[in-house]
Amino acid sequence: MSKIGNIKKQAASISILDKYILKQVIEMFIMGVFVFTSIIFASDTFITLIKQISLFGIPFKVALLMIILNLPSVVVMTIPMGVLLSTVMTLNKLSLASEITVLRACGIGINRIAKPIFVFSIIMCICSFIINETVVPVATKYSKDLALWSLSQKNVPNGKQNFVFKDIGSDGVLKRLFYVGHCEDKRLYDITVLDTSKPDTIQVLQAEEGKTTPAGWDFQKGAVYTVGQEGKVLNTTLFEDSTVKFGLDLTKQLNKNMAKEMNFTKLLKFIATNLHTLDEEQRNVVVIELYDKLALPITTIALVLVGVPLAITPPRVRYNRGFLFSILIIFAYYLIRALSISFGEAGTLIPVLAAWMPNIILATFGSLLYYKKVYTIE
Repeated sequence: MSKIGNIKKQAASISILDKYILKQVIEMFIMGVFVFTSIIFASDTFITLIKQISLFGIPFKVALLMIILNLPSVVVMTIPMGVLLSTVMTLNKLSLASEITVLRACGIGINRIAKPIFVFSIIMCICSFIINETVVPVATKYSKDLALWSLSQKNVPNGKQNFVFKDIGSDGVLKRLFYVGHCEDKRLYDITVLDTSKPDTIQVLQAEEGKTTPAGWDFQKGAVYTVGQEGKVLNTTLFEDSTVKFGLDLTKQLNKNMAKEMNFTKLLKFIATNLHTLDEEQRNVVVIELYDKLALPITTIALVLVGVPLAITPPRVRYNRGFLFSILIIFAYYLIRALSISFGEAGTLIPVLAAWMPNIILATFGSLLYYKKVYTIE
């Protein structure tokens, strides 16, 4: 009976230990995800918002909604950061308070102390994968559709007659002048375009009707006249249907995120049926994205493997270095990730290695540190 009582008592104490560690880890994790998400939004996403408004004329409300729709993909990126920060800060705090020393003196080793953290990282890994498979593709597609819709509605004053558009270059010089006779149901009629962007010549385009699209202006039933400096018509081209980009083609930029609009299964089917129709760069991008849908969630576990041994501070160190370690590890990881994916898209690395290289390096380095910290007597 005494042995059974001791086992129950030990199980209860272990459960209390797990709750004690997990409580601190979860609190720090929530703070870490919030902080890192805010930093990414403030530094990168809002710059994208300003560019979309200034370059493509996307309304502020639409651009802001697009940014909100990009939030799930940012959260997927910040979950590994938050788990690492919570791991390092929690264990570093326990180490500085000599609690880890007391636990080890009681026969509770590093493996047992780190067990609830690894369990938490696995749960977060699964959550990250689920978000990336369900929420991110839908949100990314809606964001792209909003951009396309906004661009297709750009500068189309429905019902207005005899109005002009001006296309001013970055140097303040007029590049193109658009005259429209009238507009009905988002279609333009009696269009004349004066294009002075090319040196030594002027192009005059006239069309019966047309519309704006993300790829440019779509004209029907018209002609293009090329006029030299002396006023002589150098060339005349008739057309039934013509799309003129005028430097506003955003479809290629938007299609770069095509793979993010699909979950793992859909992307796998897309690659199986359409891979031969893509050029080499596009092929590398979609295949890397396929492998990255598995590699990115696993990063959560790999970062914990590195964070646990680095967080346990030697007794002689009396300051909290957990936050510094977290920032350095995150910086190193995303630097390796950026380089690896860039090399993969360029064809220098095979796609599977490009997606998994950061995790391979992290796991190898973390395993060596973990083994030294847990199984080497200090």
